Amino acid sequence: MSSHEKYRERLLKRLGELDERLHEIEAELDETPSKDWEEQAIEREDDEVLESLGLAGQEEIVRIRAALQRMRDGEYGFCTKCGEEISEARLDVVPDTPFCKTCAASL
Repeated sequence: MSSHEKYRERLLKRLGELDERLHEIEAELDETPSKDWEEQAIEREDDEVLESLGLAGQEEIVRIRAALQRMRDGEYGFCTKCGEEISEARLDVVPDTPFCKTCAASL
């Protein structure tokens, strides 16, 4: 198995997890609100947290899809800013990163 294959599998697995989580968030946000005013206030606060989590999940999905596209294009593992190879240690931690450690630090 190539080193990129292990990242591909991890990214696809994470994509599935995020998809499941976003569906759960959407279902919870679609629930009928309570008739109790105090309960509605709490539900609104909960909804704001869920919406924030949903947005973060959507952003991660975009990054993962971009990484998978770079794999298909043969560009995965190379910094999109400077073109240098991204260290395997960095990819182990952030497999969807488009940047090497140096370029990421300069953003």
